[in-house]
Amino acid sequence: MDEVPGEEMDAGPGGGEPETSDSLKAFGEVVKAFRKRAGLTQERFAPMVGYSVPTVASIEQGRRLPPMAFVDRSEEVLDAFGAIRGAAKHVARKPGLAKWFRHWAKLELTAATLYTYENRLVPGLLQTPAYAKTLFEKQIPALEDEEIESKLVARVDRKKLLTDRPHTIYSFIVEEHVLRRQVGGPEVMREQIAHILDIGDRRNIDLQIMSQTRGHHAGLDGPVQLLETAENKWYAYCEGQRAAHLIPDPKEVSILQKRYARMRAQALSFEESVSLLREMRGAA
Repeated sequence: MDEVPGEEMDAGPGGGEPETSDSLKAFGEVVKAFRKRAGLTQERFAPMVGYSVPTVASIEQGRRLPPMAFVDRSEEVLDAFGAIRGAAKHVARKPGLAKWFRHWAKLELTAATLYTYENRLVPGLLQTPAYAKTLFEKQIPALEDEEIESKLVARVDRKKLLTDRPHTIYSFIVEEHVLRRQVGGPEVMREQIAHILDIGDRRNIDLQIMSQTRGHHAGLDGPVQLLETAENKWYAYCEGQRAAHLIPDPKEVSILQKRYARMRAQALSFEESVSLLREMRGAA
């Protein structure tokens, strides 16, 4: 669903490298101009800022989001009078979002309603940085450090939806075993559960746990997200390990809405879910 390994499309058909933008190209040109002003080739400049030559080339060509460490080191090495840091502020691209997730991510920005059922991982919108970082660091195939940083920036940026859009109605149903799995260890999970409890205090957010004691329920076919636009059009989104599917067909969306409605009745109530989360936080 969201953008995690096995979740929000960090890998898959088409790859996870975000598309270029005019602001990225402009930033790359600024770096290149100051590098040439300093009389440095990419081969000499790269080790000075601690990045590989291909990475420097990708940034200068506007094909890669510049990590903040790169921005700071370039500013210092090239004595750029604040120009490189200034240009970095205007880079406008969603970092770390793979191609197949971008359409859904755009819909999220103006959604009136967003429902999420997850049976694998904590939903991306609810993840703490430590939980998300663990997922990225353990991803197969392994990611480079700058890729991890880029994806983590994307995750944290996307999470702002929960606070920046207080009028959007959010519903989350998460399987109990997801929250009992010690991703990152006890401290990471204790923080993660505490964060979910904090988020659950917001009036526009509804949290429910699907109990492990529940036998058959309507969500056993897999995770799903449902979204209502400002124009009251509904979409659904389903995702597997290496593929994702945006569903606009009203008939198909209606089926998934019915399943989600049934799951809300089958999951623990909000009050029961909060009680269970508090118990798990103490045991983590």
